[in-house]
Amino acid sequence: MAVNSITARILARASGKDRVEVGETVVAKVDKVMIHDVTGPIALDIIDDLKAGIPSPENLYVFLDHYSPSPSISASNIHRRFRIFAKTHKVANFFDVGEGVCHQVMVEGVVRPGEVVVGADSHTTTYGALAAFATGVGSTEAAYAILTGKLWFKVPEPLHVRLEGTLPSYVNGKDVVLSILGVLGQEGANYRALEFGGPGLRALSMSDRFTIANMSVECGAKNAVFPIDDITVNYLEEFGILPNSSSLSYLKPYEVESPHLTLNLDALEPMVAKPHSPANVVPVSDVEGVRVDTAFIGSCTNGRYEDLLIAAKILKGRRVSKDVRLVVTPASRRVLVRALQDGLIKILLDAGAVVTPPGCGACFGGHLGVAGDDEVVISSSNRNFVGRMGSPKARIYLASPATVAASALEGCITDPRHYLE
Repeated sequence: MAVNSITARILARASGKDRVEVGETVVAKVDKVMIHDVTGPIALDIIDDLKAGIPSPENLYVFLDHYSPSPSISASNIHRRFRIFAKTHKVANFFDVGEGVCHQVMVEGVVRPGEVVVGADSHTTTYGALAAFATGVGSTEAAYAILTGKLWFKVPEPLHVRLEGTLPSYVNGKDVVLSILGVLGQEGANYRALEFGGPGLRALSMSDRFTIANMSVECGAKNAVFPIDDITVNYLEEFGILPNSSSLSYLKPYEVESPHLTLNLDALEPMVAKPHSPANVVPVSDVEGVRVDTAFIGSCTNGRYEDLLIAAKILKGRRVSKDVRLVVTPASRRVLVRALQDGLIKILLDAGAVVTPPGCGACFGGHLGVAGDDEVVISSSNRNFVGRMGSPKARIYLASPATVAASALEGCITDPRHYLE
């Protein structure tokens, strides 16, 4: 079935074809592969067992980000193995502890529009905000892509999302994607390509787009993709990347007659995902007043500079509730340095926050803020499954950094618009 789809165009070019059809299986050239310290060891096992060399080590990106810095002997041993692997195979793109979350670093001048990128992590979909085809794969598939530079894909059917209007104050990309998840549910886009368009694109910053692409996998999407526009180009230019507009015309915005979902950004309000599903979404007013023990701002979803900025705006001159622990984990070293230079970190510390080194941190329950029994967490991360952030008896609510910051001040889930100036 021929359809209008940026995803299909990218996969066609990567597989050396003029066009591909939805449902067609193609063997595509993979431009970049990402592995990290949780899923990567299996890929290393395969490469070691085969006693194979890596033909293009420049296309491999290796991260120590989930256990960063190492909280245990076992994690340290994994890290040691990765360091030896990187030296042995001459992997120049090796990011040791403290450099940040793989997905954030990969969008800091690494991924380019039109590329095919795979990662041994489901939230690799983040890079689709840069008009790339990016998707999570299994560790075995990642090893195959590392060794061959290719991978097979079934061309996903697009699910077109049209965005209209502009975002109100204190409403951002997290509220947009939570609204989408609330409509589609956890399986509403299984093996579909979420493709975003419409005049509302102009209202979304790159930070918003990264958040939306990141969490698109939570409704089952194979990938998410935004077209390339002036916002994309300006962002890439910050990293010295100057896209050739004529060669990237196939990635430009396009219109569809009947989008599958239309979202009016003007009508959005702060949203919250209740336990235990990212799709269990309600307006913040439905859960306002729920007591919280821990507030977390960070992760590959919402640990960017813009997220720390809105949190600092709300927290400035105020103090976190004595009953709440506010943990802030910048998504990358670059984010941390900028936030330090601009005074955001001091504002957060003065408000009573704990600021950790860059990395995944509390998001996946490994360390730096593990949730205990019966604790309630409000988090800017991407998943609130049972046991995701620690104890299976904990309850996790997902929200924007603005909502998390306001909730940390009040000691209960709070609408951030109460703090509008």
